[in-house]
Amino acid sequence: MEKKGSTVARAQLDKRPSEVSAMFDLVAERYDLLNDVLSLGQDRWWRRAVAASLAARQGERVLDLAAGTGTVSRSLTRTGADCVACDFSLAMLQTGAIRLGSDAGGAQARRPDRGAVRFVGGDALALPFRTGAFDAVTISFGLRNVADPGTALAEMRRVTRPGGRLLVCEFSHLSQRRLDAAYARCLAIGLPAVARRLSPNPEAYSYLAESIGAWPDKQELAAMIRDAGWSSVRWRTLSLGIVALHQARNGAGRDLCPGPGPMARRTARRHTPGGDPP
Repeated sequence: MEKKGSTVARAQLDKRPSEVSAMFDLVAERYDLLNDVLSLGQDRWWRRAVAASLAARQGERVLDLAAGTGTVSRSLTRTGADCVACDFSLAMLQTGAIRLGSDAGGAQARRPDRGAVRFVGGDALALPFRTGAFDAVTISFGLRNVADPGTALAEMRRVTRPGGRLLVCEFSHLSQRRLDAAYARCLAIGLPAVARRLSPNPEAYSYLAESIGAWPDKQELAAMIRDAGWSSVRWRTLSLGIVALHQARNGAGRDLCPGPGPMARRTARRHTPGGDPP
């Protein structure tokens, strides 16, 4: 295990919560900047896609799990929904709260044209919320960092009301194995190289590349979501397939696991600059 002083510099693929949270604590202040640089700006499009797909309405209560500094949370409130930004990295939450000008209780001052964001520390495997507390729950690029994704998905379902919605935005794999293998090699080399120039903890980005490579593909994740009790499961891809959005419902329904349709393919191409981002 590599360390800086007494602080974990990076987590391992067994994803012990203390190691993962410590790793994210170290990169909190420059986390959003690194995301923007490493994704070639596509993280902004992915956040818009999450908000559009979830379609949170005014008055709804949304849980944004693994929220980090709350960048996705803020986009979810633009339609008037209230959002709880939950993460187990307190440094990430504190950074986000400061940027939003939240009060001592973690609540952002409500604006007349959008809902409020509240920052809450919590573990995805034992969420500190009552059963059925939310109309919708989302997690963006965080499920693969959880030690037990199946338990986390079941916990998300527990805190979502009957008929409520789930949206998982996560890295995925390219359909062609050779391209996917080449992409994985680029991640393993490129992410740490860029992070060494911009991040106080470049080792964290070696873990990032490894965790993406070890994560299941779209079909496997859809099955994992169904196994956790969610229904009406469906997915679509963004950015040539390196990111997948999975949606589901908390309640009886028909399971749908189609490949990306023509509209999804056109949308992904329209928002993808030349070359695949890391």
